[in-house]
Amino acid sequence: MRFATKALRVAQTPEGTYRPVVPPLVQSTTYAWNNLDEIPEIDYTRCQNPNRKILEEVLASMENGLRCTLFSSGMAAISATFSLLQQGDHLILANDIYGGTFRLAEKYLPRQGVSFSSFDAQNPSSLEDVIQPNTKLLIFESPTNPTLRVPDIRAITEIAKKHGIITVFDNTFASPANQTPLDLGVDIVVHSTTKYISGHSDVVGGATITNNAEIGEWIYEWNKAIGANPSPFDCWLSIRGLRTLACRIDRHNQNAQAVAEFLATQPAVKRVHYPGLPDHPDHEVAKSQMRGFGGMVSFELETEAAARAVAESTRIFLLAESLGGVESLVAYPPLMSHATMTEEQRLERGIPPTMLRLSVGVEDIEDLLEDLQHALAQIPVQQAILR
Repeated sequence: MRFATKALRVAQTPEGTYRPVVPPLVQSTTYAWNNLDEIPEIDYTRCQNPNRKILEEVLASMENGLRCTLFSSGMAAISATFSLLQQGDHLILANDIYGGTFRLAEKYLPRQGVSFSSFDAQNPSSLEDVIQPNTKLLIFESPTNPTLRVPDIRAITEIAKKHGIITVFDNTFASPANQTPLDLGVDIVVHSTTKYISGHSDVVGGATITNNAEIGEWIYEWNKAIGANPSPFDCWLSIRGLRTLACRIDRHNQNAQAVAEFLATQPAVKRVHYPGLPDHPDHEVAKSQMRGFGGMVSFELETEAAARAVAESTRIFLLAESLGGVESLVAYPPLMSHATMTEEQRLERGIPPTMLRLSVGVEDIEDLLEDLQHALAQIPVQQAILR
């Protein structure tokens, strides 16, 4: 069964008296037992639910994984992978990891006796420099948020495996439609299902997917104990969104490529970050491990004032956090996704105050380009003179 078909057919065979084509919402918190000798597959919604079970099976199949566990948010999913760490363990993060993941490692893990180091994911050999005898887990992402770099997944996982380190990969930006990291050697894939998986900016959720049965069971039991499970309605909404992922991602990819190419021609734009551009430093790596370059585009202007002027002048691109919905958004990372970092930390990671991040939606491309053209025209005149 191929990718687009899996979203519509895996675990979704019409059943019951009326055989509904769309899986019905099952809101019950508890389920009746036949007797005390048969423990039912589903008995309590904190542990499992029919809607959650369907979504877990579909997501696992789309990531070419064996075991998926769903969570109430993407950060809950990342926290679940960090539950594999214990006092005295060492964690390695890519230096350009999502701001929320960095905050969790920097602020909370040390209180649990877990130390961490960072490495340059664009230079896999740098990983060797930070590995310690107690290193247990490594987490990275691609394309990165918001700089859209594309590290070599195979190279990083090969080094990690040589040292017995579990690899965690955040696939939120690409989605399984554009890449399947488990096929490239990753141990655990995580998602904020809030984004492309659900695709309509109306549900928050997260997921882990793995081919390691022991890890999969640990994460499931951890979630059952902690209670970071999504509601049945959350799962139902995400199933609805996932059913159109393949066609949505096609449009996201097409529109983002066109937006990136347009921005690259604009005099007011200093730099464009998009792996689909031939001059992107990781273009060849992206071609080797991705089926599409994604719907995210970042770009830099000459000044912070220019970035603010553009962000506040778009009419179709909405100024808002998050990403991956059908609508186009413009975000300002220093005040949004990476607000908890200091300016020094952001600059070290290539996130200047002149950067904007676009989540390119599925609107008519001509409207999107005209909107950006209008916004760029609002850059203060004195700045144009300075240039």
